[in-house]
Amino acid sequence: MKPARPRATRETSAGGVVFRRGSDGVVRYLLIRDSYRNWGFPKGHLEPGEPPAEAARREVAEETGLADLALHGPIRVIDWYFRFRGKTIHKFCHFFLFESSVGEPAPQVEEGITACVWQDYDTALEKISYDNARGVLKRAAEMVRVLDQAGDAEARG
Repeated sequence: MKPARPRATRETSAGGVVFRRGSDGVVRYLLIRDSYRNWGFPKGHLEPGEPPAEAARREVAEETGLADLALHGPIRVIDWYFRFRGKTIHKFCHFFLFESSVGEPAPQVEEGITACVWQDYDTALEKISYDNARGVLKRAAEMVRVLDQAGDAEARG
């Protein structure tokens, strides 16, 4: 019989994929570089009793300085395991799609965010450090395409 493995501690966080349409019509996505020099999306822990969508909005605003964020809905929940101080953590992160039309992002340096950049889809997909975050971006881009189609249909009447 194998020795019992200690159960993983479950943690929940939330984050956002923020997009913006440039004056050239190109959709760009906001990436942040964390203290480990990895590129991804703003995210963080839920506060007690805080719904994931509110936590995502708060974390995006704190980590990027962008406050005027329109929520378009949930993208997906991703999960992964990691070790921290000798414990196994099973992390779940709820991602939401936000649109930002004004303001320039500024990294939250005190949280270890070292850069915020707007990237077109192909560049963002290449730059993102983690496969599961690439999957989040792919789903977000599908949602943006659906929003664009709905807007086009509405404009045609």
